[in-house]
Amino acid sequence: MVQKKQFISKFGKINTPVFFPDATRAVLKSLDSEDIRKTRTPGVLVNTYHLFLELGKDVLKKHGGVRGFMGWEGGVISDSGGFQLMSLVKQTGNGKVDDEEIVFRPSRKKKIIFTPEKSIAFQMEIGADMVVVLDDFTPPTASYEEAKETVRRTIDWARRSKEEFERICETKKIAVKDRPYLLGVVQGGFYEDLRRFCARELAKIGFDGFGYGGWPINNDGSFDYRSAEIIAEEAPEGYWLYGLGIGKPDEVVKLAKMGYHIFDCVLPTRDARHKRLYVYNAESIDEIDVRKEKFWQYYVPDKEKYYKDDRPVSTACDCLLCRKYSRAYLAHLFRIGDMTAGRLTTIHNLRFYSLLMEKLQEDRD
Repeated sequence: MVQKKQFISKFGKINTPVFFPDATRAVLKSLDSEDIRKTRTPGVLVNTYHLFLELGKDVLKKHGGVRGFMGWEGGVISDSGGFQLMSLVKQTGNGKVDDEEIVFRPSRKKKIIFTPEKSIAFQMEIGADMVVVLDDFTPPTASYEEAKETVRRTIDWARRSKEEFERICETKKIAVKDRPYLLGVVQGGFYEDLRRFCARELAKIGFDGFGYGGWPINNDGSFDYRSAEIIAEEAPEGYWLYGLGIGKPDEVVKLAKMGYHIFDCVLPTRDARHKRLYVYNAESIDEIDVRKEKFWQYYVPDKEKYYKDDRPVSTACDCLLCRKYSRAYLAHLFRIGDMTAGRLTTIHNLRFYSLLMEKLQEDRD
């Protein structure tokens, strides 16, 4: 039986499985914090690299952390910022990655240096409920030796991150019960032995949970469920299991069945702005059954057939869009390019995901 867990936030307990949408720069585009709350979304993910670059610790300190800055009374997870930096370095060639640090040069006059210690220190300024250690992303094209190198560095950086985390907690006299969760990230790509080795070494260091790191898509385009299974198998009892960046509804359901507790992704908010809504194949909320093979589908709101349609987008949804407005009105908003369209569709997609979590939680009761 899959273990039930509650995520302890500074604003209370959050039932799991739970989905945290990506508020990368301390905002979900087109929404304010009250909009997010009304979708019954209990928490958000913020990006350490972008907040470090665009805000800095002084602004966060003045606001008492990112929650005060964005007026958010809910859970917060901060990622390490490593994926963004590593991608920028590897894509542009403007910088380097070595055992000591990541160096990125966005211009000839500017240099950004990120270390495991700096990532943890800044995340503690963010005031997140869960912080994620800096890891070395295993590219999907990595050879065995290249993947092995990313695992070695990931383990070394995890050890340094844990040491910095404990140093900060001791210096600031943060009681164990008040400390954020600390998440280690399991790398290794498609190589099962490297995944297992990475997980076991991270467990020796000691964390509160494991994140499914790296690229989760196989070469044939299918989802890499095997790596997810390996991480779940290797996780010590009581560990959080976090599907980092995983958000397609079918994938979330399958990983939740494996015991994963936490998910985040840009998909629901990005898709909403690009006219891709998620709707349940059900007539009412009570009839939603996420155990069915095809329990949802996409809805494209600006098709001509909806121009005079007075029905709601979905009767199996109680979001602002579905309660108050018709398909015709939403199609009209997109046709005239009004920003209200993106706000309403984002609200809808977030409520789709919070409903998905509620249904998965019911399955664990």
